[in-house]
Amino acid sequence: MKRIKNHGALILVMLTISFVSCKKEYANLNSPTVEDYLKDASKDQLNGLVTGALSGMRNNEAAYLDAVSVIGREIYRFSSADPRFVTELLGSESTTLNNTGFYLTNPWASRYRVIKNTNVLIEAATNSTQVSEAEKKGYTGFAKTIKAYELLLNLNLTYNNGVRVEVSDPNNLGPILDYDQSILAIATLLDEAKADLTGSSVVFTLTPGFTGFSDVAGFVKFNRALAARVAVYRKEWAAALVALNESFFAINGDFNLGVSHQFSTGSGDQLNPAFFPQDQNGEIRLAHPNYATDILPGDDRISKATLRTAAASNTGLSSNRDVWVYTSSTSPIPIIRNEELILIYAEAKIKLGAFPDAIIALNRIRTAHNIAVYAGAVNEAALINEMLYQRRYSLFFEGHRWIDMRRYNKLNELPIDRPGDDVWSAMPIPSTEN
Repeated sequence: MKRIKNHGALILVMLTISFVSCKKEYANLNSPTVEDYLKDASKDQLNGLVTGALSGMRNNEAAYLDAVSVIGREIYRFSSADPRFVTELLGSESTTLNNTGFYLTNPWASRYRVIKNTNVLIEAATNSTQVSEAEKKGYTGFAKTIKAYELLLNLNLTYNNGVRVEVSDPNNLGPILDYDQSILAIATLLDEAKADLTGSSVVFTLTPGFTGFSDVAGFVKFNRALAARVAVYRKEWAAALVALNESFFAINGDFNLGVSHQFSTGSGDQLNPAFFPQDQNGEIRLAHPNYATDILPGDDRISKATLRTAAASNTGLSSNRDVWVYTSSTSPIPIIRNEELILIYAEAKIKLGAFPDAIIALNRIRTAHNIAVYAGAVNEAALINEMLYQRRYSLFFEGHRWIDMRRYNKLNELPIDRPGDDVWSAMPIPSTEN
């Protein structure tokens, strides 16, 4: 049953329940089963599913960030325990990406476990007689939004190899769709979630990472922010602007306004796995050397790559700067924030030929980071390069660079650090899907 395994574990952290979809194996025989949830779930049970999904979203977040950031030549990940960060992910010599590699299978499986949780939540809320119709819509709108986001992360990994969208029935999984079908399904799911949220009631508690976005109106804004990201991935420029207008986009607003994964030192909670202290050896993340060589003079985003007391080297790779984006073990990891939305606005305006509007947005980013206003050529090609520069430095180690260069057919512009290295365009479908 290996084809089903990675869609199996239902995350119910608050209720300490564990299920496997292809077998009825329960960690606690006194706990309710999946069927109990689907028959007539209580509000507490539905809220537990919400909590489980939010907690599970953080699992293997660092593995995802490491994989896309190493391939995208944002960082080096040196590990005394695993050489694949500097071999397979960088295409060293004859190595290739492996469909059983931890850098793929771990984040992939974690995303589908959350999707399993959201599917159960959708069915459980729909069947429940213990919540109102408006409350049902709140649960399903939440679940569909999170499901779309998790599918998008996996699609970012496999790209043209696609993802499996329909996994609600573990005994009858849907086909793996190609990229265009997959991204359309994700966009459709976000639209369905928005429709569900209209007239809904949110009676569940979200994490502090949703502060300001935990009621219906706020969660719709979060949903529309994700829809704007998906729209630019689909080259739907006008649709991106419509979604931005319904989101929390604010050209003069706080760059960090948005939704994030939260971490804490509390009992049973997680620490930020993307945090490493500065000047360490062994397990380290280093900024790619061209992060510093390509940055404009005075750009304060150099602070995301701090100087080490001594350079670190591994298999012909070397850097003297640590990645310093998440500066403590409890730093949040953004899901989406206003600085990205400003850059989405600039991108859409460029592609629609509204160059003055785009330049206003780009200058908002530039001046906030201590660099002079844009004075380059005013044409699409030049402004796209400017936009990609700003995304590179504003969204460093947030999981965007590889995807951005790929969608603009610029992977050949990423550096090759050693003879024989490769820049991959996509990861394979995991072996568990075959």
